[in-house]
Amino acid sequence: MASAREIRRRIKSVKNTGKITKAMELVSASKMRRAQRNVLATRPYADRLYDVMGELTMRSMGGSSKHPLLQPHPTVTRVALILITPDRGLCGALNSNLTRAAARFITEQKSQGRSVSVIAVGKKGRDFILRAGQKLDSEIIGLGDAPPLVDVLPAATTAINGYSPDANGNYAYDEVYLLCAEFVNTLVQRPKLRRFLPVEAPGNAGATKVDYSYEPSQEDVLDQLLPRFIEVQLYQAILESIASEHSARMMAMRNANDNAKELVRDLTLTYNKARQAAITTEISEIAAGATALNQ
Repeated sequence: MASAREIRRRIKSVKNTGKITKAMELVSASKMRRAQRNVLATRPYADRLYDVMGELTMRSMGGSSKHPLLQPHPTVTRVALILITPDRGLCGALNSNLTRAAARFITEQKSQGRSVSVIAVGKKGRDFILRAGQKLDSEIIGLGDAPPLVDVLPAATTAINGYSPDANGNYAYDEVYLLCAEFVNTLVQRPKLRRFLPVEAPGNAGATKVDYSYEPSQEDVLDQLLPRFIEVQLYQAILESIASEHSARMMAMRNANDNAKELVRDLTLTYNKARQAAITTEISEIAAGATALNQ
């Protein structure tokens, strides 16, 4: 058993750690609320853009638009994955769940004879891809807690340019997928994988209630609006991932703080036992010494 002094030193160290985790929990809670407000603030624009896209994709060219971002490629041999992860750790199992889902996706695609390129948004995902030796086409790190839309555009542009045909009619990507953390609630954040390109027509397409007139033509509006739609979808996913990160970190720090308190209780009990044992030993030695002097 460790000495009482050593146990007391451990108690002090654990208490200091508990203060740090408590402070990090409070900071993460504040950032999580701010991130949720950012998601809610952009939702009206995203929802309205979603409705307009539904109108255009059904109306444009008689409901059969030939826009390259809407058309699937006949064969799929090159796949891109937009991987959105936090820049930092200490957020529970969020990073490991995302990287595990990414590894599973890459393995499945390669088993079908497809090559996979990664567009990494976040330092943890980028580091994982580099360690795994996978192809990294683009990276964005250091976005912060409230990134502006302009900072997200390079990832969206890489995906759009890769899926669109070049001057020779060749494609860098035949499909693009998006993997991010879905914010379910404060306690639950799970990886969400979905196809990003080609763009699927919104589910409410065809439910036209107003006969809009477009100037210029519907095709011209669609050409300009479709890239913006893709950028907003990616931006929404990044904001949701930021909210998931802070929520996961808040819960991880709360659990760490609770564990620190429990450890302090256990160490305090052990400290009291060690101190009592030391006192008992000293009393026994004094009693034995007194007995020897009397004899």
